[in-house]
Amino acid sequence: MLELTAEEWVAIGLSLKVASVATLLALPLGIAIALVLARGRFPGHMLLDGLVHLPLVVPPVVTGYALLLAFGRRGPIGAWLEANLGLVLSFRWTGAALACAVMGFPLMVRAIRLNMEQIDTGLEEAAATLGASPLWVFLTVTLPLSLPGIIAGAVLCFAKALGEFGATITFVSNIPGETQTIPAAIYTYTQTPGGDMGALRLSLIAVALSFAALIASEMLSRWTSRRGARRT
Repeated sequence: MLELTAEEWVAIGLSLKVASVATLLALPLGIAIALVLARGRFPGHMLLDGLVHLPLVVPPVVTGYALLLAFGRRGPIGAWLEANLGLVLSFRWTGAALACAVMGFPLMVRAIRLNMEQIDTGLEEAAATLGASPLWVFLTVTLPLSLPGIIAGAVLCFAKALGEFGATITFVSNIPGETQTIPAAIYTYTQTPGGDMGALRLSLIAVALSFAALIASEMLSRWTSRRGARRT
């Protein structure tokens, strides 16, 4: 029962690749947006916050369809990327990574933002009074103190990407070896007579991967917290 087929190994490897790329893709922007939401005070603050969290409340299929309209080969962004960079996202694993990044982005931003809001702003102000530029204050004070939240947000995004289905299948379909991640493979098994064992195998793998990611996140967060406590 637990012996995986070649196709299942491909789906697992593709899921890990897609989730990793999605997390790396979302992380720089996630840190920037979290900083803006945590420190910024401007008229469009609530609007930006709502836009960031929108993928959590709209049906994933709607998000996938919006990505198809924008990043598909006939979409304005997708057509430009293909013509100028030779990059095709629709019905490719790169598009799956984009969809997963979009769906995991709100969870990442929220975790980082909550951590940044708990940082004592007096430390940042003290560094600024000593002549440090805003960028240097961010790199030497804010970013290191935000590390537990960054780790937690990255792991949440990674775990979300591993389980993403609706937006992904709408944007890039369910192509074995190209866009068929673990959730898509499980769905295929559930629609196939006699596919119950395959669905069970992949479900157990998905649970194990997600659980391992959460355990790793907790261990890293505790390690960074202890390291930060020793420094202070």
